[in-house]
Amino acid sequence: LLLSHSRHNTFARVWIPDAEEVWKSAELTKDYKNGDSSLQLTLEDGSVRRRELSCVLKCHTVNVFTHSIEHKLDPKTKNLPYLRNPDILVGENDLTALSYLHEPAVLHNLKVRFIDSKLIYTYCGIVLVAINPYETLPIYGTDIINAYSGQNMGDMDPHIFAVAEEAYKQMARDERNQSIIVSGESGAGKTVSAKYAMRYFATVSGSASEANVEEKVLASNPIMEAIGNAKTTRNDNSSRFGKYIEIGFDNRYRIIGANMRTYLLEKSRVVFQADEERNYHIFYQLCASAHLPELKALKLSSANDFLYTRQGRSPVIDGVDDTKELCTTRNAFTLLGINESYQMGLFQVLAAILHLGNVEIKDKDADSSIIAPNNRHLMAFCDLVGVTYQDMSQWLCHRKLKTAMETYIKPLPRLQATNARDALAKHIYAKMFNWIVEHVNKALITSIKQHSFIGVLDIYGYGLVSFDHFFQLMPCPSPLQMPKGSDDSWAQKLYNTHLKTCSLFEKPRMSNRAFIIQHFADKVEYQCDGFLEKNKDTVNEEQINVMKASKFDLLVELFLDEEKATSPVGQAPGTGGRTRLSVKPDKSRTSATSKEHKKTVGCQFRNSLQILMETLNATTPHYVRCIKPNDFKQPFSFDPKRAVQQLRACGVLETIRISAAGFPSRWTYQEFFSRYRVLMKQKDVLPDKKMTCKNVLEKLVQDQDKYQFGKTKIFFRAGQVAYLEKLRADKLRAACIRIQKTIRCWLARKKYLRKRSAAITIQRFTRGYQARCLVKFMRRTRAATVIQKFQRMYVERKRYRQKQAAALAMQTILRAYMARQKYQALLREHKALIIQKYVRGWLARRWYKRCLRAIVYLQCCLRRMRAKRELKKLKIEARSVEHFKKLNIGMENKIMQLQRKIDEQNKENRVISEKLISLETTHTAESERMRGELSRLRGAEEEARNNANRVTSMLEELERLRRELSIAQQEKKTIEDWAQTYRDEMEQMVAELKDQNGLLKTEKNDLNRLIQEQSQQMTEKMARAITEQTQQLQMDLNEERSHYQNLLTEHRRLEDKYDDLKEEMASSNVAKPGHRRTDSTHSSNESEYTYNSEFAESEEGSRAAEDVTRGIDTSLTLKLQKRLTELEQEKQSLRNELENKEEQFQRARARDDAEHKKARGAELEYESLKRQELESENKKLKHDLAEMRQSLLGNAAAGAGAPGSPAYKVLLDQLNASCEELEVRKEEVLILRSQLVSQKEAMQHKETMTEPSHYVEDVSKLKDSDELNASFSVLSSEFNSLSVLSPTPDFHKLNEDGELWLVYQGLKETNRLLESQMQTQRRSYDNEMEALRGELQNVKEENNRQQQLLAQNLQLPPEARIEASLQHEITRLTNENLDLMEQLEKQDRTIRKLKKQLKVYSKRIGEMGAGQTEGQTSPGQMVDEPIRPVNIPRREKDFQGMLEYKKEDELKLVKNLILELKPRGVAVNLIPGLPAYILFMCLRHADYVNDDQKVRTLLTSIINSIKKILKKRGDDFETVSFWLSNTCRFLHCLKQYSGDEAFMKHNTSRQNEHSLSNFDLAEYRQVISDLAIQIYQQLIKCMENILQPMIVSGMLEHETIQGVSGVKPTGLRKRTSSIADEGTYTLDSILRQLGSFHSTMCQHGTDPELIKQVVKQQFYIIGAVTLNNLLLRKDMCSWSKGMQIRYNVSQLEEWLRDKSLMLCGAKETLEPLIQAAQLLQVKKKTDEDAEAICSMCHALTTSQIVKVLNLYTPVNEFEERVSVAFIRTIQTRLRDRCETPQLLMDTKMIYPVTFPFNPSSLALETIQIPSSLNLGFLTRV
Repeated sequence: LLLSHSRHNTFARVWIPDAEEVWKSAELTKDYKNGDSSLQLTLEDGSVRRRELSCVLKCHTVNVFTHSIEHKLDPKTKNLPYLRNPDILVGENDLTALSYLHEPAVLHNLKVRFIDSKLIYTYCGIVLVAINPYETLPIYGTDIINAYSGQNMGDMDPHIFAVAEEAYKQMARDERNQSIIVSGESGAGKTVSAKYAMRYFATVSGSASEANVEEKVLASNPIMEAIGNAKTTRNDNSSRFGKYIEIGFDNRYRIIGANMRTYLLEKSRVVFQADEERNYHIFYQLCASAHLPELKALKLSSANDFLYTRQGRSPVIDGVDDTKELCTTRNAFTLLGINESYQMGLFQVLAAILHLGNVEIKDKDADSSIIAPNNRHLMAFCDLVGVTYQDMSQWLCHRKLKTAMETYIKPLPRLQATNARDALAKHIYAKMFNWIVEHVNKALITSIKQHSFIGVLDIYGYGLVSFDHFFQLMPCPSPLQMPKGSDDSWAQKLYNTHLKTCSLFEKPRMSNRAFIIQHFADKVEYQCDGFLEKNKDTVNEEQINVMKASKFDLLVELFLDEEKATSPVGQAPGTGGRTRLSVKPDKSRTSATSKEHKKTVGCQFRNSLQILMETLNATTPHYVRCIKPNDFKQPFSFDPKRAVQQLRACGVLETIRISAAGFPSRWTYQEFFSRYRVLMKQKDVLPDKKMTCKNVLEKLVQDQDKYQFGKTKIFFRAGQVAYLEKLRADKLRAACIRIQKTIRCWLARKKYLRKRSAAITIQRFTRGYQARCLVKFMRRTRAATVIQKFQRMYVERKRYRQKQAAALAMQTILRAYMARQKYQALLREHKALIIQKYVRGWLARRWYKRCLRAIVYLQCCLRRMRAKRELKKLKIEARSVEHFKKLNIGMENKIMQLQRKIDEQNKENRVISEKLISLETTHTAESERMRGELSRLRGAEEEARNNANRVTSMLEELERLRRELSIAQQEKKTIEDWAQTYRDEMEQMVAELKDQNGLLKTEKNDLNRLIQEQSQQMTEKMARAITEQTQQLQMDLNEERSHYQNLLTEHRRLEDKYDDLKEEMASSNVAKPGHRRTDSTHSSNESEYTYNSEFAESEEGSRAAEDVTRGIDTSLTLKLQKRLTELEQEKQSLRNELENKEEQFQRARARDDAEHKKARGAELEYESLKRQELESENKKLKHDLAEMRQSLLGNAAAGAGAPGSPAYKVLLDQLNASCEELEVRKEEVLILRSQLVSQKEAMQHKETMTEPSHYVEDVSKLKDSDELNASFSVLSSEFNSLSVLSPTPDFHKLNEDGELWLVYQGLKETNRLLESQMQTQRRSYDNEMEALRGELQNVKEENNRQQQLLAQNLQLPPEARIEASLQHEITRLTNENLDLMEQLEKQDRTIRKLKKQLKVYSKRIGEMGAGQTEGQTSPGQMVDEPIRPVNIPRREKDFQGMLEYKKEDELKLVKNLILELKPRGVAVNLIPGLPAYILFMCLRHADYVNDDQKVRTLLTSIINSIKKILKKRGDDFETVSFWLSNTCRFLHCLKQYSGDEAFMKHNTSRQNEHSLSNFDLAEYRQVISDLAIQIYQQLIKCMENILQPMIVSGMLEHETIQGVSGVKPTGLRKRTSSIADEGTYTLDSILRQLGSFHSTMCQHGTDPELIKQVVKQQFYIIGAVTLNNLLLRKDMCSWSKGMQIRYNVSQLEEWLRDKSLMLCGAKETLEPLIQAAQLLQVKKKTDEDAEAICSMCHALTTSQIVKVLNLYTPVNEFEERVSVAFIRTIQTRLRDRCETPQLLMDTKMIYPVTFPFNPSSLALETIQIPSSLNLGFLTRV
């Protein structure tokens, strides 16, 4: 490239050729002048060349010096080196945007994007260059597909999805078929690129039916890769065939089917593989899975055992499991409709091919060959394909020759026979390949008419090698037909024909059997060995006939096409006899088959290519060029040599040359003005930007051919933008120098002034310091004298204090010793007294217990003796009675008289018993009094005894003290001797103790502090744990709610899809007349969501659609119904799970409260002891009853139940005792309860007696009713035992007259009466105690307050005390007056209310009376009385807030109120939520009249009408917002008037009267809540559709702050300008739209909490879309764009602040975008910067942070790029983050919505219905 020498001056950067890196960057150290033969350069990378560089271009030679390079120019051409582009243009998305368009610039730009920015896609004009990263990248997910969907090709970073979107868009816009041509050499990633393009179409367009065509298209890839891909030296999964997939679309551009065409299958790979290569994958998959039971019949083994799979000596691919791959292949077969039997058939064919390759053919002689008998591989082949062994062995070694008259059978030599065997194997594989492709196409085809298609061509590539074979690539347009020729003669003929006439044909120097073809890519050398034979690719016709005669149906099906072309031959040739056989030719046979078999490889390739080119020429092409960066498959490793070879070969550089020949750089006038305003002077700036740009360009660029002016843009030739950038940089550099000069001058002067001020300051401080030193010396002299004086005084004082301390220590020690001795003596005596006391007490108790046991024993013996006597008497009496009864059977009358006498005696006995009981009670009381007196006397006696003992002990102690005093006097002298020594030791010990005391105090403080810290930490930890658990529960609840709402969305989508299908079927077909029946498989849930018989027209239409749908696709309907049922079940399960979550949350809270209450268990110790005492008494009662039972059982046979018997008396006595004991227990229970109540008042946590706590449980155990029940249960058990022992188990016959039973029944009734009385008393007592407790608490508070006031008053002086008391009294009186006034107001209100009611009642009475009077008046009286005009006021009717309508008016109601209602007028003129109120009032009347059918139909009509209007006008925000507000209001009304106490807290009494009375609509509330969720999601979708076009333009592209963002040159791809034109969206557009949304929702009366949720979702969409586009656009990642984003976010926050929505959570949703903007602006160099970035960007994922850093692009040359090392540092620091690897935010995510209950204060009876609603048929009730 010859450029002007004016640009090759000092510091100019150029590219020079290099042998290793192809091109190297250098910088000129000296200006170039005309006539110079060389350039002086230095390498920019700092390396030093020590050898001569081999030139890439022939005109360059380079001599190397130590640090500088002398680059010699070609003396003939004088071409200068290529100039480098400015750094601002390096890394551009489009190569055509480069100013200098040449090979080194393209190579360097691709390398920078690939290595530094990790970007694999780059535009080159109309071509997408894709570099294989050899690494899985997260850039192909559904989120990326959604981000590119609908975008222009130049608006986003280059991507295969952008090309696919462009093809899809042009197909829809231009209605022309499209093609995506993916090319490149093997291993460059063509197949993967084609796969991703198809995935994009499948995801974006969807399918027009439920046949899952897109899944089938993607599922065909594993099959085609298995049978058509193989491992090569450069690619482990190289496609060895060309594949062109046509993806069909209908008129709505949805996928309806696909069709696959294959080209140029490499059949030779079936029989031959080079080193380090493999056969097709399917063979190795079968060999690896040979152990499977279903594959045992194939007789396969390892791949190394077969010739066709072991030639490459590389049967295994690292990281690939062939067994799993076979499973994937089989699943894909199944998905595409190829069943198991066909699959096993295909596997049989493949296994037969492998066995055929192992058939060994041996030489029989020089011209013939033979196969050994019973060859196991041939037998396996014949068994698998169903042919005879004899025929196959015959025609593998022979062939048939035909002449004009005869046919001969000729034996084949071994080499020819082997080639024929291989040809047969290739032919069978090719047939099987075509059969599979045909069946795949059958699975992908559809009956729907195809409107257009997009074709994806993946044509397999060829490496740049030194030689190749013809069967891989056919160089000639038509191969020569040479029946008797040889390879040498054919090569010689090529030399003679093309060597001199064709420049693309060359002959190698050292070979006569090869030739070279100059392809577009490079030169390829072809060898002629075996060329003609392999080109013929002939198959023995008799072998084909043997295959056709197979018993294997699939093999016959593979050769059906040949059988159709030929007629069967006559008799099959014999297998024995002579090898030469003469037969007559079959003249009826056509030549079609022979021609088909004789079609050469070259002809086949030419035909395939011709068909392919015809197809491509009929479509609009899109090009993808795949580049292989290195030959070692290393991730993100770039080999410049390999890359530049492919760039030269694939046409990228040719595209660059074409672009360079024209005007590749284009600028709008506004962009040019904004970028190069710095080059203009003030006088050059005109109002017309176009004239300004023209004038400036004429001055800057003299050659007008370098640019052209268009209507809206300026066009520049190559290099001009770089020249302008150089001028701009020079101008900025000069401005920087001037700024630096001025600043440096200012800094130097400032530094001088600072030094001068510092010198003056130093002098001042030095002089002051010297003066201070003199004063200090004088002060020290005086201080020394004072110190000496006080030091001497201190020494003397110290000596005195030491002497004084020694004397005091001696006295202290002596006194302490004496005190200790005295204390020890007192202690010993005291302990001796204690021992004596306990010993004497033990002896007395032992004597007492012994006496007690003896007395008890005597009593027992005496009572036993008396009992025996009594028992004996009873037995005698019983026997006498029985005898008497037998003898005197007829004396019943006498017995009755005796019975009456006994009854009288019993009555007397009762009276006597009562007297005895009273005497016993008196005696018991007297005994208790005597016992108390006795205890008191005993205590006095014990005290006197203790006093006597104490006197004796004191006398003994006095004597002992006297003895000790004498001993102490004797020891005093000894103590004085060692006192001096001991004093010193004590001083030292005291000091040590002081130190230890100090240490202990310090340790104590430390421990206290540690305990406090630990307690605080534990408290914080518990609080944090509770908070985390609460947050986790809340998150789980939100997740479940989100999942549930997503299922609702899916359910709604399926419903809409089902309705669309019905509408399509109804519109495209006419229903046939006949009887209609309902599908029995229809979901029962349809009843909740569909119209009933009221909507007759809709029902007829839906029935017709159902008939048509059922007639066309019943399976589709059933599938949709099944899916609906599954969604309903999953919805119900999620609802249950949500309820379980809430129950678990409530249970956890209740468990915490219970644990808190358990801590009060210790307070019930007293009650437990009392309960134990009562239990012991209960045991005593049981013991007495046991004695009674024993006595009764003993006399059971002798008339134990007779009145007057001893047993009867014992029973009565026990019953009486039980009653008395129960009365005592009753009193004890009452006493105990009073004690419990008193204790309960002192508790900190006040609870009532009915609470389910441990305290109440303990108290309930003490209730008298329970004790009574227990006692009588024991008594009843005794009667049960008696009944068992008696002859008849009847309780009424315990005695003759049933008196005992009557007593028992009376006691039971008494028990019940006592229990009811006790409960009544307990309730009244509890009420009284509560009232008294409240009064007591008030009194206590008042007392405390009075005490505080008294204490305060006592501290005041007398005058203030009086004033304070007066003030207190005034305050008290004021409070009392206020209370009285409040009571008075209440009474006034009550009086007014009563007066109002009295007036109403009086009016009604008056009306009734007037009516009666009028009815009694005669006609004459009415005529006689004069009629006077009376002003009669209209009386307002007392409405009940209900609306009545007729059944036939229900359609009109929903039509006028829902279907035809205009939200705009209602929102402006009427109250918010009016339709909801009207509908609820109608519902209330249906509930009031108890009409369940009317309630059901009305609710169903409301729900379906709302759905219908939303489906009709679902894209209108006002409509959706209006019905969201009304649906929520209707839901709130259902809750508010449901009668549930939880929803009635805020109601007025009148509103509570309006509650629903007959029906529980909880289930319908859930249905309406689901409907509200669907409307909310529809609102979000509608809002998103409105905001989506504004977000990117307003938040990213538009310059809110003018002049901050720099404009970069663009390529051929259009970029949206940042300058706001007419029609473009700005930030103000977004704010206005947000304000419109907010005002609309407020007008419609939407709940404030719901508005907050909508605003939060709006801001999430804005932040997510903006961040996603930022992550996918390299041109937006700059410092200035970060400032623009932050400013835009601040404006959004200001909008939130104005609307009082800062606390709704919307600001937090913008946090990722804010952090991304901050990341663009922070410093990115050092480790400290990396640490700051990691701590700052907590809302961004690691992949997002790394992506932003990789995309960061300086807009000006003064900015620096982010280094690779810094990015790796960031990745290392963020390695431990636990997060999802997703790059983009989910823009489809919707926060789970909640509808908090919001009751209305509007009274239903006050609502007026405007006439504009046309609801006159409604009657107010």
